[in-house]
Amino acid sequence: MSGDPSKGLSVSRETMDRLRVLADLLEKWNPRINLVSKTTLGDLWERHIHDSAQLLRLCDSPANLWLDIGSGGGFPGLVIAAMSNEINAPRSVTLVESDVRKAEFLRTVVRQAGLNARVVAKRIEDVPPQGADVISARALAPLSKLFELIERHMAPNAICLFPKGARWRAEVEAAQAAWAFDYEAIKSETDEDAVILKIGGLIRV
Repeated sequence: MSGDPSKGLSVSRETMDRLRVLADLLEKWNPRINLVSKTTLGDLWERHIHDSAQLLRLCDSPANLWLDIGSGGGFPGLVIAAMSNEINAPRSVTLVESDVRKAEFLRTVVRQAGLNARVVAKRIEDVPPQGADVISARALAPLSKLFELIERHMAPNAICLFPKGARWRAEVEAAQAAWAFDYEAIKSETDEDAVILKIGGLIRV
């Protein structure tokens, strides 16, 4: 097991058990399909699991549907689904991943960890409107492109939670040329140069 599972995480025993299943399966599958950079496996719990788990604490109430796009190795979507015992956990999670092999990994974790999550092996452009209350994406695309991808999937009053690196301000400025939105940049717990952008009120201008 890579890293210290308890570091930075205050979750129930049930959640920790599910997260361990995710971590074990990722380490087994990663050499075959490169779910995460192999240089980060030694710090899997901090770099990927804790980094994903912090998003749930930014929700003010439980979402009926949390939509995670470009789910890849399951971050943050599988981690959020694993936290179903925690405060403000979503009632359901849908993970969209167009890579068939990665989608199969996601389904394997969902099955073996007993997660309440659905995996859709399609491009997000080909998925019917989801009406999601929360939408997340990690390391998928610049903010302007993310807005194009998720606009039709948002429920009224939906929020977006997008982890972003040191250049997040430039992405916000570029997106403001075509979109109006409210945002809060919340400092990441796992990377001093990163933030989580909490976005609402998205309107194309």
